[in-house]
Amino acid sequence: MITKDLARPQQSLQPQQTTVDPQALELLYATSTPSQPTVLHFIALIAAVCILSFSAIFTRLSEQELSASATIFNRFWIASLALGLWSGLQQFRQPPPENPHSSPSPTWQGRDLLWFLCLGILIYSRAGSWAWSLTQTSVANSNLLHNMTPLFATLGGWMFFGHRFNRQFLVGMGLALLGMLAIGIGDFQIGNSSLVGDGAALLSSVFYAANFLVIERLRVKFSTTTIMLGSCVITGLLTLPVVWLGGDQLLPTSPTVWLAVIALGVVSQGLGQGLLAFCLKHFTSGFVSVFMLLEPLFTAILAWRIFAEQLNLLNGLAFVIVLAGLYLATISRGAQKSELAH
Repeated sequence: MITKDLARPQQSLQPQQTTVDPQALELLYATSTPSQPTVLHFIALIAAVCILSFSAIFTRLSEQELSASATIFNRFWIASLALGLWSGLQQFRQPPPENPHSSPSPTWQGRDLLWFLCLGILIYSRAGSWAWSLTQTSVANSNLLHNMTPLFATLGGWMFFGHRFNRQFLVGMGLALLGMLAIGIGDFQIGNSSLVGDGAALLSSVFYAANFLVIERLRVKFSTTTIMLGSCVITGLLTLPVVWLGGDQLLPTSPTVWLAVIALGVVSQGLGQGLLAFCLKHFTSGFVSVFMLLEPLFTAILAWRIFAEQLNLLNGLAFVIVLAGLYLATISRGAQKSELAH
């Protein structure tokens, strides 16, 4: 009798075999552990910067006939159409899963809709404040203050997402910003008449930094196509009343301007900004915003080749300084996401 009682706890202490769904574990690790950037992600980021460098060229061609608001509207309704077709093609070509519960689609909540609405407002506010600043201050002042985005993106990532940046990243960001200052500081003007425009340009950099942070937040849950399609539809709807109330021409008439706005929607917004949204799954907002400092340099080179605009030795020196800063920022830990951010 004693031996039987002693045997009972020994049987209860034996390990029980449990089955664990490997797909559930894979989903758990995918959402809890930040993905490490690879060479492919760096190539995608460089490609995004190169593509977005053409945006100013396309915008300049479009504004030969359309206003700034009409250009923004055409950019986003064309991008919405292109992304909608791409999303439908993906759904059509994707075979149905054998197990519907193996890869569940993200569940939409009320706060998700608020995040998308916030993103659309930020995109329009950034584009509108920058375009308006160009009418109130010099181009040099506007570009210089608009490129302060890395400061606000780094600060916002540290405050809200728990991003950690070491000294090497901060030095690299400072060098990259110094390179941008070397380009525009010679033409920078200080005066009471341009303070309002300077403030609008600086505010546009805050909106752009918040844009990066919101996309980084949404990339935890949603795909790149979903984010880009939703933001483009909302931004286009927000811009349409502004164009109507302003009495501006809504659609282009010449083939050149049509090609320009189609390129803005498909190439710049759909492909360029889409690659940025893809990269924000793997890089911090601060690092992506620092990398975007290459965009005005590439744009200056394109303007030199296409519009015969002048480049001087200071532009080349600034390019080298920005590259040195980007190199320091790339090899630092500031490019990678921390687990706290997730």
